[in-house]
Parts: sequence; C-alpha cells; structure tokens
Amino acid sequence: MQIRQIAAQQNIPDRYLEQLLATLRRAGLVRSQRGARGGYLLARDPWKITLYDIVSCIEGFDTQADTEKQPSTAEGLVISDVWQEVRQAAETVLQKCTLQDLLERRNARQQLDIMYYI
Repeated sequence: MQIRQIAAQQNIPDRYLEQLLATLRRAGLVRSQRGARGGYLLARDPWKITLYDIVSCIEGFDTQADTEKQPSTAEGLVISDVWQEVRQAAETVLQKCTLQDLLERRNARQQLDIMYYI
C-alpha cells in the first residue's frame, strides 16, 4: 500500500508514518516498491513476523541501560525486579503473537459484529 492510503485509513500523519516505515524497512520487516504501483509490502509472511519484531524495532528493549542503573535501596531493588518481570512477560506475549494472529483475531471480531435481520 502507499503511504497516503495507510495514513488515511489509520489516521496517522504522513511524516510520522514515513519514519515508522523507514525504520521497519531497515529492520527487514517491510520492503518498498517504486513506481506507479509502488508502496510498502511485508518483507516476510505475516505468520513469520511477531509483534516482538515490530515493537523491538520501533521502541526497542533496552535491557542494558537498566542493568547499569542499579538501585541503591531495598525498595528500589524490589521495584526493579518487578519491572524486569513485567518486561519478560511482555516480551513473551509479543514473541507468541504474529501479524497473522492479529488478522485472525480481527476477522473473528468482525464476524461477531455482523447483524442478521429478518
């Protein structure tokens, strides 16, 4: 799809979307195609792209920065441990879910929303 189409459908500013797609392209998650029918395509099959791939590409999971700032109090250490558990749980969920999974979930929800009238 072209950036204009994606931006309009998802209500995302063009400039911001360009930056996101450039980041995703550098990570090998999407590829760009030039020409009249140009735009952006997934670089891999949707069942091979996890949400972890996308989030880590765009947001990053900076675990090294956290280990450099060790809290000096017992309370700080406890909170740090809890946040580490949260991060690990989030990463586990994101690694299990693919773009294909999201598509199937969306389609299932849309099927539930269909109303039949007699």
